[in-house]
Amino acid sequence: MMNRTEVSKIRITDSAVWVELHDGRKAKEDFADYSRLASSSKEQRENYRLSYFGIHWPDLDEDLSFDGFFNKIEKIR
Repeated sequence: MMNRTEVSKIRITDSAVWVELHDGRKAKEDFADYSRLASSSKEQRENYRLSYFGIHWPDLDEDLSFDGFFNKIEKIR
């Protein structure tokens, strides 16, 4: 299981959240794929907390696991 000790950077854009690992791998999740994130404000999206295994948005009660970012067939280099 991937955990936050492997994460070097989290970046929030207008349409997605990006995770970069210390080994250079990057992945993203589009907000459009998650109804709570898709309908949230910029301020709500930027108010996140890192848990040991993922990202939590307390205002939205939404969680995304780091494993979920990197267990997709198509990866971003």
